[in-house]
Amino acid sequence: MKINTLVVINLKMNIPVLLILFRLILAPILLALAYFVGESAKMAIVVLMYLGLISDVLDGIIARKQHISTVKLRRMDSQVDMVFWLSVGFATWILFPKLIAENAIYIWMIIGMEITCYFISLVKFNKPPCVHAVLSKLWSISLVVAFTALLAFSHAGIPFVIALVLGLISQFEVIVILLFLPKWTHDIPSVYHAYLIRKGYKIKRNIYLNG
Repeated sequence: MKINTLVVINLKMNIPVLLILFRLILAPILLALAYFVGESAKMAIVVLMYLGLISDVLDGIIARKQHISTVKLRRMDSQVDMVFWLSVGFATWILFPKLIAENAIYIWMIIGMEITCYFISLVKFNKPPCVHAVLSKLWSISLVVAFTALLAFSHAGIPFVIALVLGLISQFEVIVILLFLPKWTHDIPSVYHAYLIRKGYKIKRNIYLNG
């Protein structure tokens, strides 16, 4: 009985990790579907994208409920999020190369800014960034809308433009946040909060940012 109880407790403690790993496993599957199956896999990719999004929301909620939302878990979640969304982006590029080529300059700017964020954080703090700002969350939502419009309806238009604009703005904000921070920390809602930390104030982190 004691062994069974320990197994159940251990399983509960690992649910957030399993959800994060599930999202990581989805990454190569998305790429394989786009490359080997092609356009007929578009709806399957959309479904997997939403499953990944749901897992991202649930891992944060469960971790907070179980009081195991550690810095290590947050960093793991952040790195896997990047891999997952890059895989969705590359899958879209495989299926819509012309559209991506037409907007290549903006996409490369976003990628370059993402690399800059990592460079600043690694040089300044010797750790990868784990900001999870509000604008970054809004950008993630815009990506879901844009990828859904593209993959499910073969439509780019305004959703795609909004995703590009929010991507540029949110990445710029993360760079400024990292430059403001006097020491590494995680879950910074905005530049203003980073400024407060720099001035020595304690900030109240919104628990709903930690998905």
